[in-house]
Amino acid sequence: MKLSAFVILFITLTFKMFAQATSEVPSINVDEFIKLVEKDSSVIILDVRTPAELTGPLGKIQRAINIPIQELPGRINELKPYKDQQIYVICRTQNRSFASSQSLNKNGFKTVYVIGGMTEYFNKKNNNK
Repeated sequence: MKLSAFVILFITLTFKMFAQATSEVPSINVDEFIKLVEKDSSVIILDVRTPAELTGPLGKIQRAINIPIQELPGRINELKPYKDQQIYVICRTQNRSFASSQSLNKNGFKTVYVIGGMTEYFNKKNNNK
């Protein structure tokens, strides 16, 4: 009985924490992101993948700023010129972009992470050709 109560409490708290975390980080789906990037050349894009990933099969978005998530804490000042603008954060799938967005938002930036990341972006762009 005590174990089941503990499990229910744990699950409830976990869902509550996840819902709170995701509500604090705005997101955009890949279709909306592609339209936005094609329409507005001034959109700020931060790619938090490693340099090796940028030359891999998923490629890169040419005008994206590349700061790998591992280097973000030490290079955050490079983003200061964009502090008052929306920064769209992308990675391979969305995990690193979500974490990067959380960190940047806590430091006063306005970010949106791209759901599905470059994997979805690459698939959508190549299927629409």
